[in-house]
Amino acid sequence: MKRVVVGADDRMPITDRLLEELKSRGFEVTGYGPMVGRDEQWAEVGERVARDVAEGHADTGIACCYTGTGVSMAANKVPGARAALCRDAETARGARAWNDANVLCLSLTSTPEDELPGILDAWFDEIPVDEEERGSINRLAALDGARG
Repeated sequence: MKRVVVGADDRMPITDRLLEELKSRGFEVTGYGPMVGRDEQWAEVGERVARDVAEGHADTGIACCYTGTGVSMAANKVPGARAALCRDAETARGARAWNDANVLCLSLTSTPEDELPGILDAWFDEIPVDEEERGSINRLAALDGARG
């Protein structure tokens, strides 16, 4: 079973739908933020989701805030996290295949609820990382050490 960590700084219909979708797909889900009854802000949510992924407590993560930008910025400060703000399925597919992204970031207000299943399908498709992109990904990972 794939372990997924999910966090959002607000509970909204799309967060409820997200949790329903993940559970219906058989994922083991851990959550952060008001959507699971915890009082946490966007920066904390983004960091917690990214840290769980980077430390191997989850296979992938999904972080959400009003625009998705804040959680993306917070998540990308965690070494080993590669967060991508995705507004559609094609962006999610590319983030996985070309950038080896491991944290999906979503906007609570501009992600169309009816597109959420397609975004998740693209994110969870087992697409191997494009080998032509492997060198770029390795250079990106090297930046984690430079931040140290």
